[in-house]
Amino acid sequence: MALFFDGAWFDKRLASLGLPRATLAAALGLSEHDLVLIWKDQREVSARDVAILANLLGESAEDIALHAGVSTPVPKTGSADPGLKAIEERLTRIEEALAELKALLRAGR
Repeated sequence: MALFFDGAWFDKRLASLGLPRATLAAALGLSEHDLVLIWKDQREVSARDVAILANLLGESAEDIALHAGVSTPVPKTGSADPGLKAIEERLTRIEEALAELKALLRAGR
């Protein structure tokens, strides 16, 4: 694992894909100045950033985190947005409860 952000590795991956840093900044929703702070290891890379970088660069989240510095979190597998799974599970429970309620109402007719 890299102790600090491995800008050379990221630059090499970007070059191999023909992408400028500006594209990376836009994908992350950052200004180019904020991206420079990441390259200087003055701004941490979040789990969300790791997921976006992995998708854009065609690398695993683990490889991105490995080169992004020692404190970089790896996103949980399954979804880039951990809140989405919780919402889907809640929606499933609501739909099940609604089906049970409809069945009770039909039975009471």
